[in-house]
Amino acid sequence: MERYDPKEAEARWQKAWEKEGVYRFDKSSTKPVFSIDTPPPTVSGAMHIGHAFSYSQMDFIARYKRMRGFNVFLPFGTDDNGLATEKLVEKTNNVKSRRMERWKFIELCLATLDKIRPSFVEDWKRIGLSADWSLFYSTIDRHCRRISQRSFIELYEKGLEYRTKAPFMWCPECQTAIAQVELKDAERESNLVHLRFPVGKDSIVIATTRPEMLPACVAVYVHPNDKRYAKLVGKKAELPIIGREVPILANDEVDMAFGTGAVYHCTYGDMKDAEWAKKFKTGVIELLNANGTLNENAGKYGGLKTKDARAKIMEDLEPFTVKIEPIKHVVNTHERCDTDVEILSTYQWFIKYPAKQEMLAAGAKFAWHPEHMKNRYDNWAEGLKWDWCISRQRYFGIPFPVWYCKKCNEVILADKAVLPVDPLKDTPKKCKCGSAEFEGERDVMDTWATSSLTPQITTELLGKNGEKMLPMSLRPQAHDIISFWLFNTVIKSLYHRKDVPWQRVMISGWALDPRGNKMSKSKGNVIAPQEMIKKYSADALRFWAATSNLGEDLAFQEKELVTGTKTINKLWNAANFVVSMAPQREKEPKELHIADKWVLTKLSRAVARVTEALESYDYARAKSETDAFFWRVFTDNYIEVVKSRLYDKDAYSEEERASAKFALGKCIDAALKLYAPIMPHATEEIYRNVLGNPVSIHASAWPDENYSYVSEEKSMDKAVEIIAHVRKYKSEHKMAMNATLKRISVNDALLKGVLGVIGATMNAKAVLDEDQIKDVIIEQ
Repeated sequence: MERYDPKEAEARWQKAWEKEGVYRFDKSSTKPVFSIDTPPPTVSGAMHIGHAFSYSQMDFIARYKRMRGFNVFLPFGTDDNGLATEKLVEKTNNVKSRRMERWKFIELCLATLDKIRPSFVEDWKRIGLSADWSLFYSTIDRHCRRISQRSFIELYEKGLEYRTKAPFMWCPECQTAIAQVELKDAERESNLVHLRFPVGKDSIVIATTRPEMLPACVAVYVHPNDKRYAKLVGKKAELPIIGREVPILANDEVDMAFGTGAVYHCTYGDMKDAEWAKKFKTGVIELLNANGTLNENAGKYGGLKTKDARAKIMEDLEPFTVKIEPIKHVVNTHERCDTDVEILSTYQWFIKYPAKQEMLAAGAKFAWHPEHMKNRYDNWAEGLKWDWCISRQRYFGIPFPVWYCKKCNEVILADKAVLPVDPLKDTPKKCKCGSAEFEGERDVMDTWATSSLTPQITTELLGKNGEKMLPMSLRPQAHDIISFWLFNTVIKSLYHRKDVPWQRVMISGWALDPRGNKMSKSKGNVIAPQEMIKKYSADALRFWAATSNLGEDLAFQEKELVTGTKTINKLWNAANFVVSMAPQREKEPKELHIADKWVLTKLSRAVARVTEALESYDYARAKSETDAFFWRVFTDNYIEVVKSRLYDKDAYSEEERASAKFALGKCIDAALKLYAPIMPHATEEIYRNVLGNPVSIHASAWPDENYSYVSEEKSMDKAVEIIAHVRKYKSEHKMAMNATLKRISVNDALLKGVLGVIGATMNAKAVLDEDQIKDVIIEQ
């Protein structure tokens, strides 16, 4: 047959699979269900290499389970209701949401998503993801809005949610509150400014990186054990250029070794300031606006951005400046935009987190692959400081199903029967106080408040009976969002169902550049999967993804795609050879040839090892075991050993030839199936169009071979060693591999039954077992 063309074949099979419903979930099937909580990728224009990496790994397991007889539930959705979507829409359309009417921007978001989503999803089809594309959702669609709003109402009714005005983390760039999970540490160059504050006739020197916060200073703290300042505790310090006095208080949280050991407390430089304000009842002076500028409490510095205000106030503080010390320090930034996080006191909605022990116990109720990834979950639970802030001051997102009574300020919840609702358009029933005047909640929910419901979102695509599928079989995801997606999905499941959402989780690593660095557009080291598919194939890219151990980051190595392509070509050539030698499948003969017993024993062991590996979610080992059998056993040795039996009709009986044909068919069939989860397109093409099978390889049964000929295997292993020795001899002597040899002499009892195999394979007129020799003797 002609050479395999992946560009033509892959597109053809992707369409055929969807048309034939090969991966469609069968609601009426009696097969055991294997359900996968598919990660919904954030719509961002195109799939990146990390997507191709982790979704391929998930798909290896899905395809394996399907061939093992499971009714695989693998829906697909997109995450497109949050801040990332707003940023994308603003960039794509060159607009700013804050400069548009709210409803117009929402319409623009929806229109932009409708335009870009189809091509975005197409990338996942191109890598061969075996999803049931009829089970599709978008986290902004009506289905998801209903479930997300229902979740909010249920948790509120259970007393697990609350709204309060409190200091919390705020992104001045995105102008919204953010949760602890959205923080990212970043190292910044700064100055530690030492300022002298008058204390009567005495003084105290404080050290700060944020002198612009001086107008909001409410206290100065020193450690109670710090003898340097003992005489000043209880006195008042005067704020330079401000003129206001603040108390000097003892605070055992002060680090005596940092700076001068004296800290000035401003409201708010960070969340520690918020804690201290509550602890010491200092009062609060709010200094920042939502856009990161200083407000009227800053006096003449009002209206300036914090960095500009810092430069200006440092000029004015020069007479009080003792020294300026350049430093590098780590600050909290917003992971979406890398902006330094501020603390603002605003009204926000929160979900209460359970007690730490309950969260830790939940993480131990499902299996982790790999096991050590559970440490990340545990560390996050142990380090949680605040409840989950779920409100965002944005336009595009799922609205809170909430109104506030203008008369009595009562919180009015939507009727679950009419969800989803938009409180800025819809109106509730009368308040219990009798008022019919309401103000709808303008904030929207954080995207993770919805994404944390994917087990319900996906299973309810099947209708009311979908919940019977909970807990789901598997949650696959990357390690960087354990604290985002995985953790909060567990919390929601505990609250809604009093159980964990899955039986096991599968955690993938990151795809890195060839030097092991994280890819980014700014570094210019991004590798586009679309280009790799175009240059090689989707199967070759998946082959590369299978070289990584689960959970480990993997540097992109193009040579692995070359190896994948060679493997596909080798499969193609091997299958065509088998078909040319054995057009019809042979029944198993009564007596197998010793070489056939050997290869079938090797095959059985390979199948067992690959199966064991995939049951443990160790697809890398499964690939390695498959490669070892296909290359080193089947193509490098067995096919060469069997050729003489197939070509020389006079020297061998029909029974011996039939035995060879049977073993060849068994081996190529099983090899294709072992590779099928990793390289679905090429194996499908060969299985159907070369071997002539009428049904998809992905709907066929996983191989289950149980041949065990131990003594014959030992003999043939020794024969293969001798054959390798003779091949090396011929190569060194510049002889063709089919060149005739006069004699090969050996001395090994194991070889007595395979001398003929050695002679036929290496074209030797005689192969003798001679007791008196020590090494192999080859005579030309």
